[in-house]
Amino acid sequence: MRIRATVAALSGTLALSALAVPAAQAADGPAAAPQFAASVAKAAQAADTPADTRVGARVGARAADTAKITKVSVNGGKDVSIGTTEKKKFKVSVTATAPSGIVAGSAFLWHGPDKNHADAVLAPEDFEGTCVVVNATTSTCTVTVVADPKIDIFANTAAGGGWKVFANVGAEDGTGAGVEDAKADASILRASRLTTNASPEPIKKGKTLTVTGALTRANWETSKYAGYTKQSVKLQYKKKGASSYTTLKTIKSDTKGNLKTTVKASADGYFRYVFAGTSTTPAVTSTSDFVDVN
Repeated sequence: MRIRATVAALSGTLALSALAVPAAQAADGPAAAPQFAASVAKAAQAADTPADTRVGARVGARAADTAKITKVSVNGGKDVSIGTTEKKKFKVSVTATAPSGIVAGSAFLWHGPDKNHADAVLAPEDFEGTCVVVNATTSTCTVTVVADPKIDIFANTAAGGGWKVFANVGAEDGTGAGVEDAKADASILRASRLTTNASPEPIKKGKTLTVTGALTRANWETSKYAGYTKQSVKLQYKKKGASSYTTLKTIKSDTKGNLKTTVKASADGYFRYVFAGTSTTPAVTSTSDFVDVN
């Protein structure tokens, strides 16, 4: 009963934050503003309690004297790559401490200059986090966030850093603490793809081999992959029987993300393109293409 009551109080505090999003901005502002409000409101629904200002005031009034959030982590600090259609699940954890112990926690991710102008919200399906006791006063509560690129991210500008964690925790004594904009320790990236095709095949030794490919990345605004232009990509080669690749040259993708270069055929082997990644797009290595050299 104590745990459920604490979660209810926690959810009330979350819901109060949702009420801070002006109605006009939710209707006319960035597409994710209503989602921000809905995410905090769902925490109240999960606890089966209304957004009550009395409950919220009681929790907030004593938060400074009791509970304290000490750490938030997104996907264990590892970047998350999101494509155009497939949902992506990852963990968001909140570590907190209170004299009476932490028994409840909830969190979600958001991006934007402030909560009234969010351009993306990534929320869990179940807002009631699973809390693991660290010691008598400290627990880490974890939720599983589900990112659906079709409905959760509205702008490509959300790629990279700048993501924030909205988190609340509840203590055994009914008090709690919350944070609206804790800095996420991982970035949300636009998924990338890379291809390689070497031709002609087979080819005589010493003849010119043309190696083409394409570097593309997810466009969250169109739900399609599009060329990643003017990016440096390495062409690598591994001779048949060898254990490692050697970089032959570095070229740039064209205005459509296409790649094309030529090399002299020397021996049977594998060719591939390698992209190191950027702050908004993850590194990717293409499937290798084997060339038979006569």
